[in-house]
Amino acid sequence: KKKAGVSCSLPEPSWEERLANAVTPLWRLPYQEQLQVKYESQRKILQTLASRLEELGIDAQKPGGLCCPLQPVVPSPIINGYRNKSTFSVNRGPDGNPKTVGLYVGTGRERNIVCVKANHVDNMPSKHKQVAQCYEEFICHSPLDSCLLFHEGGHWRELVVRTTSCGHTMAIITFHPQQLGQEALATQKALLKEFFTCGPGTVCDLTSLYFQESTMTRCSHEQSPYQLLHGAPHIFEELLGLKFRISPDAFFQVNTAGAEVLYQAVGELCQATGDTVLLDICCGTGTIGLSLAHQVSKVIGVEVVEKAIEDAEWNAAFNGISNCEFHSGKAEAVLPQLLASWEDARPLVAVVNPSRAGLHYRVVRAIRNCRSIRRLLYVSCKPEGEAMRNFLELCCPPDPRKKLTGERFAPVLAIPFDMFPHTVHCELLLLFTR
Repeated sequence: KKKAGVSCSLPEPSWEERLANAVTPLWRLPYQEQLQVKYESQRKILQTLASRLEELGIDAQKPGGLCCPLQPVVPSPIINGYRNKSTFSVNRGPDGNPKTVGLYVGTGRERNIVCVKANHVDNMPSKHKQVAQCYEEFICHSPLDSCLLFHEGGHWRELVVRTTSCGHTMAIITFHPQQLGQEALATQKALLKEFFTCGPGTVCDLTSLYFQESTMTRCSHEQSPYQLLHGAPHIFEELLGLKFRISPDAFFQVNTAGAEVLYQAVGELCQATGDTVLLDICCGTGTIGLSLAHQVSKVIGVEVVEKAIEDAEWNAAFNGISNCEFHSGKAEAVLPQLLASWEDARPLVAVVNPSRAGLHYRVVRAIRNCRSIRRLLYVSCKPEGEAMRNFLELCCPPDPRKKLTGERFAPVLAIPFDMFPHTVHCELLLLFTR
């Protein structure tokens, strides 16, 4: 029992613990328990999908109230330090240092956000932490302020670090130019290059050092070009026996070893034959399509990031793959045109791997209304979010008002992949057929 006047409150967690709890909330659990937690969360998602389909008049209840069989979570081959890309913020740390390079703890609503160094975070490799530490050392010696709020001035902003299993490291530094002229900007770029090539930053052994002047929270290469200050314009990764070129803003699965396992499963579930055409939607640098190109007669990739399409085309040529074509542009603009005139008699299998925002409605409609697509593999990093809307649009009864006139799909198998150990996130591979 609690005695009068005696506090039983637990000690306040350290800033390191708060950051670990925010970024890797399952870090205290043994790995097998983490997998069980994720299995339960995926099971609830499939139960939700089943009940939502029931509301639409579709008998989708399978054993356990699921919409389709759910396989156990496929574990990640690498559990610690698996991330190949990390984004660090620059802001005020717990000690008041406005040039702390780390990850955020707190919320804007509570107005208690601080930037905490990520040296102890389990899912991040030591190389990323080393580059972040060096960047902090550089900006702490810089006379220029960090940019905490755009309207209050300051310059030094976030750092992105990308690494590969080939030993390559790319650093991308974002800088707010404010009112600086070209001469002053050139001075800062020269100092940055000198630090990482001749100064203390040489320990990072950077393959590529990029600089981006950005007046917005996020800028694409088209809005504000990535400027190569040092090294090679690309880094390279090997996956399933192929070599892939990666640009600064190109999408690549954050867990390379996990991606290999996922793509092998996609290849098996495609049930592709020699005359199959594979439609790779949101294809990034072409990893899925190129890894399956040997199984099919043709791969057609669609991707919004132009530089990623350039990478995909280079990747195909470098690996001697000649049966791929890639289209640059928003999927909702490219795909309806592509499929509206589709007259190819070969079987067509679609693989979609969208961002957390899911697929645009026009993309779902184009897939749904293309009779040739009988098999669809949906890879979702957030199936409980906007992807759920996509699942319902794919599986609902035909609805002329929404121009969903094609035969509906049905979910037949779900396989979760743990691409993000220590976090609550999971990659769900859902197979739909009709």
